This record gives sequence, structure tokens and C-alpha cells, in this order.
Amino acid sequence: MDRHARLALALVVAVSAGCSPTAPDRLTVGTWGGDHIRLDVTATGATTEYDCAHGTIDESLLLDRDGRFSAIGTHTIEHGGPIRIDDPPNRHPARYDGQLSGGLLRLTVTLTDTQQRLEAFSVRFGAIPRLLKCL
Repeated sequence: MDRHARLALALVVAVSAGCSPTAPDRLTVGTWGGDHIRLDVTATGATTEYDCAHGTIDESLLLDRDGRFSAIGTHTIEHGGPIRIDDPPNRHPARYDGQLSGGLLRLTVTLTDTQQRLEAFSVRFGAIPRLLKCL
């Protein structure tokens, strides 16, 4: 192999190594808190608690190279006052979309059966959640 061929091969190997896909990162496991939300992340999903609702994220929160994820789960709307035993939960299928940037996670929730998009929440890992439970 002549010098030019070796140089070309070395260049191809170097470029290929730099372009290899990397495995996605996971959202840090533990409690994330913010105004009106608590997000408890596990290796396999998460649970959410809001002022007057709660939910589940039913799959691992894998981040793409831009720090984004989209996962499915449920969102259950709560109400104040006593809850009767025969009162069925107001549960909806939901999609949770998030983007992590600089330690701040922006999270939006969309009820997929009604296409209702809830407000966007901002949470930080280890921050104390500030919830005002409905009475």
C-alpha cells in the first residue's frame, strides 16, 4: 500500500470513529422538583405528582443527543373533597415530552385521547417540589 492509500485509509478510519453513534443518556434517577410538580424518575419510568393530579411514565426516559425524550404513560385528574369508593379515576393516556438543558428539564404533558396539552413544567434534579394539593 503506497503512502497516499495509507493516508486515505487513516482518514476514513478517523472520520468514521468520530461519527459513530453514541448510546442515548438516561434522565438521572431520583426526585426532580419544581413549581406545582414532583417527578420521581426510576430506571424504567417515572411517577408524577401535581397540585390536583398524578401520573405515570411507563417507559425509560432515554435522552437523544439534544437532551429530548418522548414517553407514554397516564395522567389522572384529581379533585378536592372526599373521594367516594365507587368514584372511578379520571385517568387518561398521556404523552410526556421533555428536554433537558443546563440541568433544567422542561416537561409538557399531552392527554392523547383528547389532544389537550397541559401547561409546561420546569423541574431540576434534587430541587424541592412545591405542590399546593387541591382541597
